[in-house]
Amino acid sequence: MRIRFLPFLLLAVSATAQLPTGKTLDPVAPSHAVGNFPTTAVLSPEGDRVVVLLCGWRQPGEGIQVVDRATGTVEQTLPLSAAFLGLAFAPDGKTLYASGGNDDVVHVFKWSDRRATADGTIVLAAKRDPKQPGRAYPAGLAVSPDGKRLYAVENLGDAVDVIDTATRHVVQRLQTERYPYGVAVAANGDVYVSCWGDRTLDVFRPSKGKLTRRARIVVGRHPSAMAIHGKRLFAACATTDTIAVVDTATNKVIKTLSDAAPGGPKEGSTPNALAVAHDRVFVAEADNNAVAVFDAKTYALLGRVPVEWYPSALVAAGTDVVVVNSKGRGTGPNPHGLQPNQRLAPDLTDYTLGQLNGTLLSFPATLPRPELASLSARVAKANGWKSREGTAKYPPFKHVVYVIKENRTYDQVLGDVKGGDGDASLQFFGADAAPNHRALAARFGLFDRFFVNAEVSAQGHNWSTAAYTSDYTEKVVPPQYGRRGRTYDYEGMNRDALVDDDDDVASPSTGYLWDLAVRKGISLRNYGEFVMQDKDAYVGVRRALTATSVPDFPGFDMKIPDQKRADVWIRELNDFVKRGTMPALEIVRLPNDHTSGTAEGMPTPRAYMADNDLALGRMIEALSATPFWRDTAVFVLEDDAQAGPDHVDSHRSILYVISAYNRPGTIHRFVNTTDVIATMEEILGLGSLSQFDHYGRPLRGIFASQPDLTEYKALQPAVDLGEKNPKAPEHAQLDFSRADAIDDDVFNRMLWKAIKGDVPYPDSSRRRPGGWLGAVPAP
Repeated sequence: MRIRFLPFLLLAVSATAQLPTGKTLDPVAPSHAVGNFPTTAVLSPEGDRVVVLLCGWRQPGEGIQVVDRATGTVEQTLPLSAAFLGLAFAPDGKTLYASGGNDDVVHVFKWSDRRATADGTIVLAAKRDPKQPGRAYPAGLAVSPDGKRLYAVENLGDAVDVIDTATRHVVQRLQTERYPYGVAVAANGDVYVSCWGDRTLDVFRPSKGKLTRRARIVVGRHPSAMAIHGKRLFAACATTDTIAVVDTATNKVIKTLSDAAPGGPKEGSTPNALAVAHDRVFVAEADNNAVAVFDAKTYALLGRVPVEWYPSALVAAGTDVVVVNSKGRGTGPNPHGLQPNQRLAPDLTDYTLGQLNGTLLSFPATLPRPELASLSARVAKANGWKSREGTAKYPPFKHVVYVIKENRTYDQVLGDVKGGDGDASLQFFGADAAPNHRALAARFGLFDRFFVNAEVSAQGHNWSTAAYTSDYTEKVVPPQYGRRGRTYDYEGMNRDALVDDDDDVASPSTGYLWDLAVRKGISLRNYGEFVMQDKDAYVGVRRALTATSVPDFPGFDMKIPDQKRADVWIRELNDFVKRGTMPALEIVRLPNDHTSGTAEGMPTPRAYMADNDLALGRMIEALSATPFWRDTAVFVLEDDAQAGPDHVDSHRSILYVISAYNRPGTIHRFVNTTDVIATMEEILGLGSLSQFDHYGRPLRGIFASQPDLTEYKALQPAVDLGEKNPKAPEHAQLDFSRADAIDDDVFNRMLWKAIKGDVPYPDSSRRRPGGWLGAVPAP
């Protein structure tokens, strides 16, 4: 993969793919495919190989791959049962270490003849039961300059382990701050640990064979990747778009570099990997799909280089910089996502997380300034970094109701609706179970090019409420969803415990929609989003939600029908009518289209969908009968689209924009989660949260000039809402206590069978050639 970079290559690669995030890919050079979601890479001692650590969902989703730099060929793939973030060669180049994540071990490999050979493990925390989650969860690794000590941080143990490389025993364990991520060793032997869940670097100094704590350096929120260059240490803080520069002689921060997009909030570039070479600091900007280049002496931003989706590792290799892109070239159709007549294989590539194949590419480290300027312009264009064009003109809306549902694709719900680009053979829920979904689309507009930004709900509820998801969430979702340890840390809880807003390892830095409402001083009401049950009440788990969450509106709980949620919401609506005032922003969680599969004694999938459908219909009917109908806009979307097939893309889902000013017809323009958030923000005058909504594409042109105040009448589904599943042995392994706790392979197979019976699943001939991009009409 040692690409000879000539000026003509700057123009040879054009924009080729639009992502669900709304950005396009315009990589600087051709890329080479590797495995599922790589996050770390190191250069081999010979300099002609790159070793990549896979930390993905798909099996073998975790392991190491050895890639030939000259050809891009994957020479070796060594699967591991678990791996997470850490990869390091010994100074003599004869030993390679890889973090074992959920297995609580460090894997050891012999390196010889440019190949790795397994050579046992180093146990950090003994596990009595191998099926139990790891307690240490090793992440970043580094080796002392003399090779006698290996340092491994425990991402869940909040510690750094000192390992004698000769005996392979842990000889010392020191506490760190929360969620340590990486470890770096200075020339003098000082050990630096970045603490992902905190704002600090912990510094330790070796003395007489032991480490002693030397300093605690506050560098910025959520520090992760580090790189040392002479007497300077650079630390990336992904959620604040900054890089702290530390003087290793004084352990003081001497400079903070801004890595934010031009204008807008200081969130959304997501710097998460570093490399230093040729007096330049290279920064992987995961959400810009680019690498920023800073001058290592003056700290000036020299420019940006476009790469592929979600770069998360950089390797300085001679005159080149090698870039590892975790999500590679993007996703596509997934018509085999819910194969009904067989257990889905663990190497499934049609599940949305399984589609994320990484890539490697490289570019010269010494790009001249004029070429960097040209490449920077391409990065800006691919990211849409320009002010929103036109005037933000809307009907006289005073209220926004934002309804967040669970996990459905477009084809599952609207696949047979005329006028839209659907595949009826992939439809799960017909007119009998979802009549209001069809009636609402027929009256208020059918969106057939709506894409969720997220792959799964862990990301989805952050994208849907914060217009952003953190690098913590992106990197721990694949192993968490792959059932390889870790708790569900993504909706205000860490390690199954409530934490303060500022201490949440997964949270964004600029907050959520409710925080914008508080800052703006507008009225807010929260129905079930980011809540936890406390005795008989549902309590908001974020500061702005503590006083604004409705105590009897349930959060995610499949035992509670959506009719109860609709009852609570309608009751409050009637109270608002009596008072003559309604909150400016309401956030409503309506989750039961998630379903419980065929779990014994639970509603059937179609009964769940009918429940969800009727609840939504009743809410719109009730609203349309009030004076607020004239000045209220309702936005309804799915947090993600992971639980179904779609012939266009695994991220395509359903969207409704409902108001007296919306009209019938199919709307083919591209729109995604953060575009919807941008629209709500413009209507309410809230500002923006991240660069994704700041540079979004608001839905300004879809409203009529005059209202149609005709009341909506909810339709009664033909399906019995009380229909229950018979005994189904498979349900025993499914957990419906929260969103996405279930085994999706088993769940989706049962779901299809319960709805479609023995109908064969569509074969690969339905896959759209060239991916979904070629099917997208112009906006």
